[in-house]
Amino acid sequence: MTTARQPQQERSRATRERLLDATVEMLAGQGWSATTVAAVAEAAGVSRGAAQHHFPTREALITAVMEEMFESMTGDASRVVGALPDDLDARVRIVVDKAVSIYTGTEFKAALQVWAAAASDPALREVILPLEAKLARAAHKFTVTGLDPTGENPEAHRLAQVTLDLARGLGLADTLSDDSRRRSQVVATWVEQLVAALR
Repeated sequence: MTTARQPQQERSRATRERLLDATVEMLAGQGWSATTVAAVAEAAGVSRGAAQHHFPTREALITAVMEEMFESMTGDASRVVGALPDDLDARVRIVVDKAVSIYTGTEFKAALQVWAAAASDPALREVILPLEAKLARAAHKFTVTGLDPTGENPEAHRLAQVTLDLARGLGLADTLSDDSRRRSQVVATWVEQLVAALR
């Protein structure tokens, strides 16, 4: 009985992951209005019934995607923090690069579509605001810890927030066109300023 249930649970988990991955890709590439449960099911190669079994509504699907993004980001950030070098210049560069990557990846582009939809949908906004706050807190904690591992620099919190605001702005600039060339120059300048401020 247990062995029969195990493959079924694995199949169910794999189906759920395919649906979540397809949702992120569809949100980032086609936008909020195109990202329905039926469209996601088709893109993931899953029957509509199976998709609705996992996610009865689009709000349930989007909530799960945002939670998955939080888990992924916090896990990834923990690994980065655990492997940071002692050298200040190298550490700051890695932290800033990671902060920028949070806001320039596919997940951010997907989240941006959700936030834009939530701005004019009070019910969706009520669901999304706590998740967005959770993501923001996790990003801030990672950045503060990376910039000031010993917790001794009183400026670390402020500098971490400026770093994330800068990263978010760079992410927004990247949504319409490839902004990587200008972004690398901005990041290099900010890293220099951060190192000087943290010394």
